Amino acid sequence: MAKRNSAKVQGAKLSSAKVSGGKVSRVSTIDLLKAWWAHHKDSCSNSLLRLLSTPVQTFLTCLVIAIAIALPTGLFLSLQSAQQLGQGWQDSAQMSAFLERGAKPLAIEKLQASLEKNPSIKSIDVVSPAKALSEFQRYSGLGDVLLELDENPLPTVFIIQPVNTLDDTKQLSALQKTIEASPLIDTVQLDLGWLRRLHELLVLGERFVIALASLLSIGVLLIIGNTLRLAIENRREEIVVTKMVGGTNGFVRRPFLYTGLWYGIGGGLLSVVLLIVIGLWLADPINSLIGLYESEYSQGGLSVSAVAVLLLGSACLGWLGAWVAVARHLRQIEPT
Repeated sequence: MAKRNSAKVQGAKLSSAKVSGGKVSRVSTIDLLKAWWAHHKDSCSNSLLRLLSTPVQTFLTCLVIAIAIALPTGLFLSLQSAQQLGQGWQDSAQMSAFLERGAKPLAIEKLQASLEKNPSIKSIDVVSPAKALSEFQRYSGLGDVLLELDENPLPTVFIIQPVNTLDDTKQLSALQKTIEASPLIDTVQLDLGWLRRLHELLVLGERFVIALASLLSIGVLLIIGNTLRLAIENRREEIVVTKMVGGTNGFVRRPFLYTGLWYGIGGGLLSVVLLIVIGLWLADPINSLIGLYESEYSQGGLSVSAVAVLLLGSACLGWLGAWVAVARHLRQIEPT
């Protein structure tokens, strides 16, 4: 009996010693980072495998996203091509400055030197009265009539080419007024009608592309959000169990975010393929049309930087759409 009581006392002391000497184990920051990184890798790979397990559904969803991305992107690239082509036509926005008849050669040279110092003027080509009359005889078909004239009625003309940065009609009008201010200048001719129409069309095209891109971006967000909403409903029980054992919303949200990311990347890749195919299909008629205008512009395809920006933008849209959808629906799923 005494031995039994002694054993109990010793056991109690041992238990007391264990309790008093016990330590609470803590997880280090490095371990937390490793676990966080491991879950990111698992979520990334598992979400991709889930999408590949349903290839038809995944392809159709990515195709819808690709069409929504390719449409504004194609219009934007076409607008850029039109702007580059317009810069080539900018050379036709030259000014013809007609000098006063009887202007002295020395005064003409001084005026030319003065205008060439203007930073808004790229070059000046002087057309003498004799050269102007010769060209007029050649192209007008009135050579015999002009030979009977007692004197040359044509004045000296400055063919002024503005710098390429002057793509605004207001800037060109200001330059025209500056040139007309010279007492030797009789008049300056500048056809701004077509340039104004081209400028306004390009501005209208830019705003249309921005509006269309905004609307279709919202459409991509809704497509991804609706797709992930169905995925969340299918995995409702799994999410409830995860939350019951202590899983946070961030832990539960992560796989769905990677799913949205993969949808965005897949849609971006398909949109690149669509743009390349459409570009090849339209290349011949576009080049033929450009050739009719005798332009040196050559159509280019998608650059590497454009593909990178397109994929990055589509991936961000996929991630954002997933975030909005998951954040909304996860709040409605709580263990009871």
